[in-house]
Amino acid sequence: MCETCGCGDSDLVPVEVHEAILSENERGARHNREHFVEQQVLAINLMGSPGSGKTAVLEATAKAMEGSWRLSAMSGDLATDNDANRLEAAGIPSQSITTGSACHLDAKMVHQGLHQLPWRETDLLFIENVGNLVCPAVYDLGQAFNVVALAVTEGEDKPLKYPVMFRTADLVLLTKVDLLPHLPQIDVATIEDGLARTMPEPNVIHVSAITGEGMDRWIEWLEAKRTAALTEVAAKA
Repeated sequence: MCETCGCGDSDLVPVEVHEAILSENERGARHNREHFVEQQVLAINLMGSPGSGKTAVLEATAKAMEGSWRLSAMSGDLATDNDANRLEAAGIPSQSITTGSACHLDAKMVHQGLHQLPWRETDLLFIENVGNLVCPAVYDLGQAFNVVALAVTEGEDKPLKYPVMFRTADLVLLTKVDLLPHLPQIDVATIEDGLARTMPEPNVIHVSAITGEGMDRWIEWLEAKRTAALTEVAAKA
């Protein structure tokens, strides 16, 4: 054990254990993905910091879609079902996944949650991950795409400080842009430069769950991705 803090030998890295855990998760993710493809449900892994506006964006999404799509959601949280309750109130059938001390969802948690949710009856399943800019990026859940909510209130350096999260992102929703007039110290161009440096294919939509700004572009992105996914499935049939 380390004599200073008791954390263990800092030179020892449990690679085999970590790889075994991820291998099991990958098997579960493949299983989930097979379910989603078979049922033609587009699954989106929505990640971001606590308070980045993930739940608010989903509430606004349901409002903007006005019932044109059948939506469902899972919401990961350490200790409450508050977010799932909010989504239910917004008209999105939702299932809370309480993780306890786990700072992310994994494929097994999602699979178990599917048993409690009528997800087969929907077109789009949002998996709202635990608020965290580190661990969720590592775990495949079987989703089709990764979306990261990044609030302008979080500062300009988050993409460079947490590059793994943004390297896995297919889209970043820059949220709470209605607050920009009250944040003169925030330079959006700097945030976008950080995203350009970390995302393989930079793609950013500015949104506000309060004013509705950018929600049309967000929904167009979702529609395009679902159409492409259905076309791919039909081509393989």
